[in-house]
Amino acid sequence: MRTAASWLVASALAVAQAQEVERTPLPANHPVIGLWRFDLPNTKCHEVYDMRADGSTRITSGAQDIESIFRISAAPSAKGFHEWVDKITKANGKRDCSGELMEVGDETTNFILVHPSGKQFMLCEEEDTATCVGPFIRQEGT
Repeated sequence: MRTAASWLVASALAVAQAQEVERTPLPANHPVIGLWRFDLPNTKCHEVYDMRADGSTRITSGAQDIESIFRISAAPSAKGFHEWVDKITKANGKRDCSGELMEVGDETTNFILVHPSGKQFMLCEEEDTATCVGPFIRQEGT
């Protein structure tokens, strides 16, 4: 099973020539702001995404601990997805749940589909639910 973090690595390779990512501060009520958890099926491994209003993220997956800056669309597209462009700024050099490594400088473009309840989202490679992993579940108190 491919983890969301390893999927981000693969996406980074596809967008090696991406434009420079600048952190996008967001209003505190933006639907992706908060702490999210994805439990990988049939494993004891999980990923936690801390999406912050200042345009930074901390992601843990297995032994891997990374930080990044991102920009994300303020509103969803006509298809309902938020475009998310992310750049790794710190990495501990350890492997994620699937054994993959992410490195400082890796950039990815993905799409987030937020459930109407605001309590979960899917992380997608394209604006197509067939390319998604998840759900990521909002953690209580966030």
